[in-house]
Amino acid sequence: MSDLATLAIDAHGGLDRWRRLKSVSARLFQDGVLWKLKGHDGVLSDVHIAVDLRKEWASHRPFMKADRHTSFQPGRIAIETSSGDVVEERFNPRDSFKGHVLETPWDNLQLAYFAGYAMWTYLNTPFLFALPGVKTEEIQPWQENGAAWRRLKVTFPTSIATHSAEQTFYFDERGLLKRHDYDVDVSGGTSAAHYVSELEEFSGVIVPTKHTVFGRQADGKAVPTPLVVSIDISEIEFNE
Repeated sequence: MSDLATLAIDAHGGLDRWRRLKSVSARLFQDGVLWKLKGHDGVLSDVHIAVDLRKEWASHRPFMKADRHTSFQPGRIAIETSSGDVVEERFNPRDSFKGHVLETPWDNLQLAYFAGYAMWTYLNTPFLFALPGVKTEEIQPWQENGAAWRRLKVTFPTSIATHSAEQTFYFDERGLLKRHDYDVDVSGGTSAAHYVSELEEFSGVIVPTKHTVFGRQADGKAVPTPLVVSIDISEIEFNE
């Protein structure tokens, strides 16, 4: 890993602490224009999320109905009942997004897949920099609103489902996350500038509890409107 990747991991609690944890759960309040654009306004506005920290798995509940939840893995997405019965499932779910653009609506499984990999990515950052096959490289710093942020280019292997193969993470002088840029492959490569704030400590891990996502211009600046996605995270619990 690069020195900046190591600094970021240490600033958010350290790899030793992270490796003693198995999963995290939280409550999400979500808003923004994306959900309506994709045909699912309100579905994820108030949900609980569970994320595995040892493998790529996540689950949202409730999903569509009170007794249903999602089960996300890179190669499979499913909607299941509380008793474990499969309502819908799709293997190789990323293939279903071929030809999509920003305005293309998603079906229920596509929504579940996007939400699953996105929250797995966010709740494992920056510790996923240490995963096998992930490459990190510090690039030129960034000035924004009078602040100077160090930037890390991260390249993910194809085995990890996430927004795009290359993503950029911004950190302050202490190594705390401030911003996260990516292109949303499953939505036609739409460019995003994802800001985080209100970082709090839970079980020795620093977690951003407020996320706001905007479009991103070619020069790297965020598009101030509309607000694409907002995520407020509460009731965070890590499990060993």
